[in-house]
Amino acid sequence: MTNSDSAPKGKAKTQMKSAARLYAVQALFQMEHSSLTFDKVIVEFEDHRFGAVYDGDEMAEGDTGLFRKLVKDAVNHQAQIDQMTDRALVAKWPLGRIDPTLRGLFRAAGAELTQSKTPVKVVINEFVDIARAFFPEGKESKFVNAVLDHMAREAQPEAF
Repeated sequence: MTNSDSAPKGKAKTQMKSAARLYAVQALFQMEHSSLTFDKVIVEFEDHRFGAVYDGDEMAEGDTGLFRKLVKDAVNHQAQIDQMTDRALVAKWPLGRIDPTLRGLFRAAGAELTQSKTPVKVVINEFVDIARAFFPEGKESKFVNAVLDHMAREAQPEAF
């Protein structure tokens, strides 16, 4: 069997990408609250979180390539992404006043919007789903949808 035969396909591949996005948000959150570099956070997540079992629940395996790219691109392009996010937020809510989980989400989504060829609708849908996972009873998912739509229009106007 070749490596391409054992590579995840279809739904499994999509789930791994979704998990990578979720882990990227968590990693960026963790970096904001610690002194860890992205290299150390990436190793920690890949070694201890991908596929880990907590209280009998197994965490999903993530697409390591996408996870690494999102975290590194979010850090390396943070100023550009933060400025784009600030322009999408209303004047009374600068990025610094936003929940740190949402900051991580906007940075990961901004990295994917500006540094990849992923269709904007996929990026928006995936990160709105992540917002729902973190804030299941709140209005944050609608807020995230509006901010990401604005960011996507700026990052990839040709997609609209």
